[in-house]
Amino acid sequence: MPYRAPVSDFRFLMDHIVGFDEVAATDRFADATPDMTKAILTEAAKMSEEILAPLNRVGDLHPAHLDNGIVRTSPGFADGYNAIAEGGWIGMSASQEVGGLGLPMTLTTTVNEMIASACLSLQLSPLMTQGQIEALEHHASDAIKDLYIPKLISGEWNGTMNLTEPQAGSDVGALRTKAEPNGDGSYAITGQKIYISWADNDFTQNVCHLVLARLPDGVKGTKGISLFMVPKLIPDADGNPGEKNDLRVVSLEHKMGLHGSPTAVMEYSGAKGWLVGEEHGGMAAMFTMMNNARLGVAVQGVGVAEGALQHALAYANDRKQGKAPGTGTIIEHADVRRMLTTMKADTYAARAITLMNAVAIDMALATGDDSWQARAAFLTPIGKAFCTDVGCEVSATGIQVHGGMGFIEETGAAQYARDVRVATIYEGTNGIQAMDLVARKLMDGGEAAFAILEEIEQGAEAAKTTHPELAEAVWQSAESLRETTEWLVAQDDLNDRFAGAVPYLRAFARVLGAHVHLASAIMGDAARARLATFYIKRMLPEHVGLLVHAREGASDLMAITADDLAA
Repeated sequence: MPYRAPVSDFRFLMDHIVGFDEVAATDRFADATPDMTKAILTEAAKMSEEILAPLNRVGDLHPAHLDNGIVRTSPGFADGYNAIAEGGWIGMSASQEVGGLGLPMTLTTTVNEMIASACLSLQLSPLMTQGQIEALEHHASDAIKDLYIPKLISGEWNGTMNLTEPQAGSDVGALRTKAEPNGDGSYAITGQKIYISWADNDFTQNVCHLVLARLPDGVKGTKGISLFMVPKLIPDADGNPGEKNDLRVVSLEHKMGLHGSPTAVMEYSGAKGWLVGEEHGGMAAMFTMMNNARLGVAVQGVGVAEGALQHALAYANDRKQGKAPGTGTIIEHADVRRMLTTMKADTYAARAITLMNAVAIDMALATGDDSWQARAAFLTPIGKAFCTDVGCEVSATGIQVHGGMGFIEETGAAQYARDVRVATIYEGTNGIQAMDLVARKLMDGGEAAFAILEEIEQGAEAAKTTHPELAEAVWQSAESLRETTEWLVAQDDLNDRFAGAVPYLRAFARVLGAHVHLASAIMGDAARARLATFYIKRMLPEHVGLLVHAREGASDLMAITADDLAA
């Protein structure tokens, strides 16, 4: 079915809810005028709807494959990628000093969502490149920046990140890939990496791999890891792709979804690489890329949710079944209406959270204010985990709306669920995001969390004159969340925090969503008010049980033995 970009939602959220006007008011982002914003949203929507969306089903039915060591991509993907590259969408947020457009991450976030909705398999490629550009901007030498970043921004070359190994997943410090000095400023990289998205293709001139490896004097664990640029083709004296490097794609993974996105096992056999950042400082450099990717992955969850929602809504408006009133189609059944409204309400809340996160990133960059940086850091794990969960839940509900036809591949409903499922796993599983939230992100004593809760309560207070019942519910939810945050901060045993980390993150996101919906009810039309009423009355109460779970600690959980689970 045709995809329609939710431009009106982007405009409304940016104009009235997430504070984009503050971003545009800064000197750094003064170019992000209303006219510029409108033009970007319009053009990105047109590309996503007309060029990329038709490729989504093609990638699923005609996967990327390995042919005599060469990755052959899905039909039409080269044209789709060229449209993204030629439109300048890859380097939107890269600084003007390195050839980017220097536009706010908030605008990049809207564009990335549209591309992800249209064709998630293809969107993974520019997303990885965007993260690599940022990592190089912050950590690479001038020589590497000057050589690689312009090619990455133009899309002539694409970027990847190589972290995972068969024995080193979330425990990155267990990696075995080695880096030996060659004596000429380069290093010989030897090892195997797995799960490498877009590790090769047949439409860019070069593939630039950022690879984590350990120098001979690198200590065990993450503190002994360094980061290296290892290109597929070694640039010659003129900066053009030259001789082939000693690396290869061993195989492509046979995945549950994202069939159009080649995910490779990579082998490095003394491949030539160049150090990015300081020796043994690889994790700091890679985390720059990973934090960018975590917001990007959150956006993927929202994008797939939007696509699944539109797919299910079109089916419900057309399918006649049972004795439904009105049109006689299944959308007139109360339970189908419940499912579709839940899908829409959660997608809207998740979209708002990604944009709030992006605004915080932009304001931190534009002002240098530590409070904005803390806000961005706090929202990142919430956005990554909640929004990808929403992508999974909305796409699963979309299958349910289709009934038996949802289980039949020809309808395309199942593809959304298969494609988005991995988003809850990569760039740090959602459980790890939650643990990060209750540990590292509460190291400030909860200051960043309390600042957001204060904002929510102030918003609720302001809404009591027009929407008293909804406002009171939101205010009470924020107060309950405050009490649980205080309880978590008081726990010295991190395991007591970790045992309830996932429900705490979910509860925080649920309350944030209520805050956004309440603000939208005040500023928007009757349709937004009706959606807010549904969310706050029917979905927000979930936070009560979640917070009870979050405060239970770890003792009863850890008392359960392996034998208990096997019984």
